[in-house]
This record gives sequence, C-alpha cells and structure tokens, in this order.
Amino acid sequence: MEEEILRVLLSEEEIAAKVAELGDRLSRDYEGKNPIFVGVLKGVVVFFSDVIRKIRVPCQIDFMWISSYAGTESTGNMVVKRDVSEDIKGRHVVILEDIFDTGSSLQFTYDHLLAKEPASLKICTLLDKPERRRSGVTVKPDYVGFVIPNEFVVGYGLDYREQYRNLPYVGILKPEAYL
Repeated sequence: MEEEILRVLLSEEEIAAKVAELGDRLSRDYEGKNPIFVGVLKGVVVFFSDVIRKIRVPCQIDFMWISSYAGTESTGNMVVKRDVSEDIKGRHVVILEDIFDTGSSLQFTYDHLLAKEPASLKICTLLDKPERRRSGVTVKPDYVGFVIPNEFVVGYGLDYREQYRNLPYVGILKPEAYL
C-alpha cells in the first residue's frame, strides 16, 4: 500500500498539531453554546475522531451520509442516505469535513442543514483544495486545516476505492495507482 504513495504531503505530526489548533479555536468560539458537530461520512471519521477529542466545551455529535453514486459512477444527483438524528433548529452547528474539493457535496450538505434552521452553521475542513472548486459553489469553509494543491490525496480517512483510509498521514497517490 505505501509503495503506491508518491510522497507524504502532510505528516502525522503536522496533522496532529493542526487538529489540536482547530480544537482550541472551536472550543474558544463555541464556549457556552453547546454546539452539534456533524461529520459527513465516510472520509471524515479519522479527522472527526481526533478533533472532537480536542473540543473542551460541552457539545453533541451527529453524522450524515450523502452520496451521488450509483455503483461506482456518480449520478450528479445528491441523496441523503443518512440524515442527522438530532433536531438542530436553533442550535449552533459545525459541519466537519475531511476535504473541501469541488464543493458540490458540501454545498448540498450546507443547504440541507440550513433548511433545518440552525442558530448558526459553520464549516470546518481539514483540507481545502480551492483549485478544484466548481462554479456555483457559494459556501466557504470557516475553519481550514491545510490548503493543498490539486493532487490526488489519500490517507487519514481519504480513500481511493475504499483503500488507504488507514494511513496515518496524507499522501499523494502515484498516478499509476489510479489510472
């Protein structure tokens, strides 16, 4: 598996330091607000687990699963496969995401949650890849771990065909591994 990594983009240590920093910022910003942190499955699981343990204020957690895939092909139509189970009306909500890439799924998620009338709705992403943003995407992340180049990355929850999620770092996958 590791022989298919071209190079490590973000080390385990760099990620841990950034996660701690994000946890501190979120804790300060949500002091006294009892926020709900919503993870968008599946890729966010590793980042979510690490950052939520750095939150030092009372909070709740929840998850969503959205998909635009039928088999291995994207249909372009987003579907909520699992919605949040908590009532978020009037609550402070933070969407936790592994990567903000084209923005299509995050825009859909944001709009879906905004319709539930939260008191506030913010986005925290570990990785931001602004070069890939699609036109029409208006959401912007409020908290960003790292801005990364337009490279195919895996590890720390990110996958290619459900593989590589368990790598402790973010690496650039060799083109021959996915072409």
